[in-house]
Order: sequence, then C-alpha cells, then structure tokens
Amino acid sequence: MKYRTFSFPIPHRGRIVNGTLRLPDAGSPAPAVIFSHGYNGSANDFAPVAEVLAERGIASYCFDFCGGSVHAQDTLSTVDMTIKTEMQDLEASLDRLKEYDGIDKNAIFLFGGSQGGLVSALVAAERERDVAGLVLLFPALCIADNWRERYPSEADIPDETELWGMKLGKNFFLSVRNLDPFAIIGRYTKRVLILHGDADDVVPLSYSEKAETIYPDSELIVFHGEGHGFTESGMRDVTDRLLRFVCR
Repeated sequence: MKYRTFSFPIPHRGRIVNGTLRLPDAGSPAPAVIFSHGYNGSANDFAPVAEVLAERGIASYCFDFCGGSVHAQDTLSTVDMTIKTEMQDLEASLDRLKEYDGIDKNAIFLFGGSQGGLVSALVAAERERDVAGLVLLFPALCIADNWRERYPSEADIPDETELWGMKLGKNFFLSVRNLDPFAIIGRYTKRVLILHGDADDVVPLSYSEKAETIYPDSELIVFHGEGHGFTESGMRDVTDRLLRFVCR
C-alpha cells in the first residue's frame, strides 16, 4: 500500500516533540503505532519497522524524546530529561494522534524499547482508555532498581552523571527513586506483548518474566541468543509479531 511520510512536530509544555508520521493512503482512518525509543536512541531506531507497517495499512509515529538523546536536536537538555518528561512527551503524541483525521483514535497502540518500554508501560497504565494495545521490547523495568543500588541515598546523587555518552541531571534519579513499576503497570488490562532476549546483559529477562505475571492479559516471547538490541533477523520476527498483534 502507498503511504506518505512527513514531519509531524508536536508542541507542548514549552518544548517540541519532533517526529515522523507515516500515513497509509487507505481512504479511511488507519490504526496507528507510536514508537518510543530507548535511552540515547532516536526516532530512526524503529523506522524500518514503521515502514513495513505503513505498507500494510498501519500508520506510525516515530519521535525523539525531548532531552532523551544526544543524537536529536530538540528543546530540552539531556540533564533536564526525566522519566516524567518522557511520559509527558508520549502523552502529548498520543493526544495529537487521537485528534488527527487520518488516524483511528480507537486503534492506537504503543510500542516501546528499553527505557521507552518503561515509559510506554507507565503511560498505558495511566491512559488505558486511549491505548488499544501495548508492545514492549526488552522494557527497562529495572531502571529504578539500578539507580537505587548505585545511589543508596539522595545525598549520594551528584548534580550530573554521564552514562553511555549522555549526561543526566539529578532530577532524573530523583524521579525514579520511589518508583515501583510493578505496582503500576498492572492497571493496564488490555493486551500486552513482551519481547525479550535471553542474552540481554542490560535488562535481565527476569523483569519481563515478572511483568508477564502482573499483566492480566499478556504474552512473553523469549528470543534465544538475542541481547539488548536485536539482530536483523530478530527484528524481522519482532515486526511480524507486531503486525499480527495490531491486526488482531
């Protein structure tokens, strides 16, 4: 199916979410998937998946989290980004797509990878009515535990921390200090698909295994030999499973 690809900026809270909308020429409102990238990622990370979806009549929105990456030009510094600001960016994207004529507002799905998976899971729990389904790719449900272990008390948290080539501010760590995602995510009762590799050395598979027991309607697919960042063949499988999930 033919589709259009165009820039789709979303202003909110004094900043701008920059993203790309792929919209099939379907002649009627299309289902849509909002893709949320991981830590220090970008809107391009899931572009190949979005292109396949668009060819099959499914719209997609791939965006850059404000302050979520050194690779993106946006209106928020990385040291000002928190899990809460990323949730706000995703919610603004969700609200804008709900208003867009070419999108079926009753068939908007969230897809999040790593930190974007944590953010997507938290937003889905708050906005169940607006989210038709949730797909999580090695979701970083471990983030709060990791940073509580590194910084046992608030006094241990420095003003800035550099991780994997990106600087984070103190507010990032304060925003997750009392976060227990497992006490929240189960509020989302619609369908959830979790995809995780058994060779992931960043987010232990056990976090997704626990999530599967908490979600009322979920399925965990374990990919043998895949790590934190799937191979090309692994992503083809992810794309096929996402297509089937949305089309269901």
